[in-house]
Amino acid sequence: MTYCVGIKLNAGLVFLTDSRTNAGVDHISTFRKMIVYERPGDRFMVLLSAGNLSIAQSVREILQVEQLKEGENGESITIWNAKSMFDAARVLGNAVRHVYDRDADALKYAGVEFNVSLIFGGQIRGEGMRLFHVYSAGNFIEATPETPYFQIGESKYGKPVLDRVITPDTPLDEAAKCALVSMDSTMKSNLSVGPPLDLVVYEANRFQTDKIVCIDMQNPYYRMLHSSWGQKLREVFDSLEDPVWDDAHTEVPLKVNDGRSKPLKKITRPDERLI
Repeated sequence: MTYCVGIKLNAGLVFLTDSRTNAGVDHISTFRKMIVYERPGDRFMVLLSAGNLSIAQSVREILQVEQLKEGENGESITIWNAKSMFDAARVLGNAVRHVYDRDADALKYAGVEFNVSLIFGGQIRGEGMRLFHVYSAGNFIEATPETPYFQIGESKYGKPVLDRVITPDTPLDEAAKCALVSMDSTMKSNLSVGPPLDLVVYEANRFQTDKIVCIDMQNPYYRMLHSSWGQKLREVFDSLEDPVWDDAHTEVPLKVNDGRSKPLKKITRPDERLI
């Protein structure tokens, strides 16, 4: 399994992924799940992948040469000459369908589901930044101010902190920190997600970035974040009051006599037997 997150902010984009693909008792595999497509001054794009590794690798390879034919003259559109991120996402969707047409029947015969999920985002000169979630059918949706991030893979453990922190106005460094906390929470609860981690931070309208880092468990910042996050969570938890049943002793009682229905409770006499 894996966990990937892509975040779109007013200030830029943040991408983070783990690299674990297998977490068996005696067999742990690591493969990179992020690839950066960059032409400085013109375009910057990042692709994250989850799902069947062979499908994801095939899509990545085909994407390098995949073309869409459009217009009366059969104009060829690739990720390198697309005039918008929407068109680049269409090329990616076409690459997914290309792999499906080639491999889906053979995979089905072998009892393997065609399963791939992708996050694709970036910026092409002439338009603003865009972020897409691409599905196994090659269709996709785009991030909005109301939904400024996408997750693929083991998303449930890292979602709460993103929901509480991320807005379009969140600064880039704060969003990167939030993404790392989200990843740390996921790795804490799920052995199928693991290091090393790949992190990319892109500043709007730069069309390139030098903020790319591979993070292992010895990384000093990650070690600090991992220990501090757990400690601070415990401190916040300890600062909350324990439940108090008697409203005479607290302003926030757990039990309130508001007339609402109570759970069913079966009471038996000492000599009564339940059958």
